[in-house]
Amino acid sequence: MSAPEPTVPDPASLDLTPDPDDPATLLDIRLLTPAAAGWLTAVVLVGYHPTVSLLTAAAFLALAIITILRIRRAPTARSHDALQPSRSIARLNASRTTRRHDAPDTSLTPDLDASPTSSTPRRGWVLLGVLVVVTGMALAAGLQAHSLRTGPIRALAADSTTVDVHLKLDSDPVVRRPPGTHRPPYVVLQATIEEVRPRTRSARSGEQPPPASSQPVRVRTPVLVIAGESWRNVRYGERIATTGRLEAVQDGDDVAATLSIRTAPRSLTEPSWWLRAAEQVRAGLRAAVADEPADVRGLVPALVMGDESALSEELTEDFETTGLTHLSAVSGTNLTLLLVFVLPCARLIGVRAHALTAVGVMTVVVFVILARPQPSVLRAAAMGLIALAAMTGGDGRRRAVRSLSVAVIVLLLLDTSLARSAGFALSVLATAGIVLLGPGWRDALGNWLPTWLAEAIACPLAAQLACTPIVAWLSGEVSLVAVAANLLAAPAVGPATILGFAAAGVALISTEAAQLIGWAAGWPARWIILIARQGADLPGAANPWPATAIGVAVLTLLCLALVFGLHRILSRPIAMLLAILLLALAVLRPVSSFGWPPRDWVLVMCDVGQGDGIVLRAGERSAVVVDTGPDPTAMNRCLRDLNIEHIPVLVLSHFHADHVGGLAGVLNGRRVDGLEVTPYFSPRAEHRRVTDLATQHRIPIRTVTYQEKRVVGQLTWTVLWPARVPALPPPGTSSGTPTDEGSPENNASITMMVETNGLRLLLTGDLEPESQRAILATGADLRADVLKVPHHGSAQQDPTFIAATQARLALISAGQDNDYGHPAPRTLDLLSHQTTRTATTSTTGPLALTNPNNHLSLTTHHPR
Repeated sequence: MSAPEPTVPDPASLDLTPDPDDPATLLDIRLLTPAAAGWLTAVVLVGYHPTVSLLTAAAFLALAIITILRIRRAPTARSHDALQPSRSIARLNASRTTRRHDAPDTSLTPDLDASPTSSTPRRGWVLLGVLVVVTGMALAAGLQAHSLRTGPIRALAADSTTVDVHLKLDSDPVVRRPPGTHRPPYVVLQATIEEVRPRTRSARSGEQPPPASSQPVRVRTPVLVIAGESWRNVRYGERIATTGRLEAVQDGDDVAATLSIRTAPRSLTEPSWWLRAAEQVRAGLRAAVADEPADVRGLVPALVMGDESALSEELTEDFETTGLTHLSAVSGTNLTLLLVFVLPCARLIGVRAHALTAVGVMTVVVFVILARPQPSVLRAAAMGLIALAAMTGGDGRRRAVRSLSVAVIVLLLLDTSLARSAGFALSVLATAGIVLLGPGWRDALGNWLPTWLAEAIACPLAAQLACTPIVAWLSGEVSLVAVAANLLAAPAVGPATILGFAAAGVALISTEAAQLIGWAAGWPARWIILIARQGADLPGAANPWPATAIGVAVLTLLCLALVFGLHRILSRPIAMLLAILLLALAVLRPVSSFGWPPRDWVLVMCDVGQGDGIVLRAGERSAVVVDTGPDPTAMNRCLRDLNIEHIPVLVLSHFHADHVGGLAGVLNGRRVDGLEVTPYFSPRAEHRRVTDLATQHRIPIRTVTYQEKRVVGQLTWTVLWPARVPALPPPGTSSGTPTDEGSPENNASITMMVETNGLRLLLTGDLEPESQRAILATGADLRADVLKVPHHGSAQQDPTFIAATQARLALISAGQDNDYGHPAPRTLDLLSHQTTRTATTSTTGPLALTNPNNHLSLTTHHPR
């Protein structure tokens, strides 16, 4: 007997409007208010003395007790409230029946039986929840602050004491380059001091140092370790003996002190067996993609296990611009994709019920171990599971809201320092966006799009909108391509992640088979890289936004307006089409921001922080660049704002990091014909990095010669220095021997007299007085309209050299609140005595010169 055909109801007879009173569609938001209140409490109290937290907890505990007593005195309202759900459902059914018969809608008619006090107990319980959570958060903040203050570490750090310590490493080492300085790279990592013995204690002025203690003290105190490059190969979970100097930190940090180390590490014990096994798997994945291009070698381990050790600065910057950063770090996406693959596979082989739950739990445990069981990984795992629950339909959305609130409360109770963590805020906001906004926007798009496409658009849109204010506060930019980039990259994320995990596992058995799987994982990774590269190169990909309190507040209000109005746009195809067209126009043909850059700009001094980055206009979308600053992101942003696509010549005045560190940003998506450098190839590490980047991009390098003349487009220049250079330092040393008047690197800076549009511009690099006097001795004509003041306006200037320029305008490139005191008051006084107008990037932001009708003008952008 054939089964009867299912009855298909008439769509016109169905009322598909979600009803806010229906328990099936209600969001469980009872914990959202307590979670938000607890978060705010932790933000405020985490930087205070434990006594303040204890008093706050006592006060809110008293309020909680009073609230309980008030709730207990309202039995009648509570009893009446218990009858309300059935009455609401009865009114709901009557309302729907009436509407189906075209009768007037009475669903909004007030209920005459309802008591005005019926919601009082409900509000009371919510208030009680807030008070209890705030009490608990205050106690947690006090306990954490007390634990960091307990023991000798904090007192030793206050006196900058040198100590012998035994450390347990709590993170992988991260190599960083100090921006705007000549110092070598250093290593940063988290560690726990398990044993400390003071060796010496710094004495205050006029005091004798106190005697050193010979007895080690057992402690368990977290610190931030800052060490030399010899620490780059230490392993997570390893125990190490070393000597360093403790320094104090601000209240509210998640560590008790910083530990500065200049000695090499001495290993005491290896990591635990399970951490060694995890490292073997991670190494297997790196080996599986070792033969792939550099970007693929860096992205696949980062995408799969958060291993960012091989990611290039250039690719990282592109990911930031296009909103794909979550793919290059451990995020909930990684775990979600893994579970979505593993659990269906387990079902296919017959795993059911509790066994399926066990498989899921084991998958989570393995993922956390491979990605490192650090707070950020645990947080990402929790948020990934919550987001997965929100988008799986059914009651998942209600559970997800409740779970998100509980996760925020629990994570903050365990570590209240997370309250001020930007990473924690981004994780929570992204998850909240997906949970609260994603399903509704998906349904709105689902009215005219396939469900899979609606979901693919709704998730990144909700997450990006929720995170936009925080991202703008951190980066000073708003990305207009993030949603599109995530949408286009999404199909490749799953295959790359799953194949990467497979390659890591197979590598334990067969290297050849793992390389084959790694080759397969490289193809979807190439697509993600292509999206990041092309998206970041779009003219309006990212737009500057003031990273100030007012700027972020205005942006937050704009995002809230979109939250309330976007649903109507998403549900209407024509409105969506218009919005997409407007966005595409803004990205492809962006309007210059507030008149920047000026139409006829001749020179722009970029705001690159503590360093130099100068752009000389050579033609339409073409420029000669002199130095690149310390930061690729800042230099790339400056060139993007100027719409520079072609660089005929890139001049590096010398090889200090504050002049060459941003080279990757200049090379990002632009054609560079040639690189011209000083003949003094020191520091060797920076010179090697420059040559490696140039080789990678197939850019020829040539050394400038004294008094050579060059013509590029509308630019003409003469090299005035160096006429001679000292011998290079021996291998193994980072720089030459300093003289009484500066370093040999600075004194070998390329100095150029540039002529363009009727102006003479003297660019001096970091020349010290020694070389300034040497240039004067050559008899060169130094008269200029504009002087780029040597060495960021340091106090080391030769007055005769400055006077010889007769400059009308002096430009100084220096970082805001830099540690060097640049520009020096002495130099500013010297320039003022020469009746020279002075402009500094540290106070006005980037500077642009124009010369309309032979009238020299200066324009600033984003004044501070």
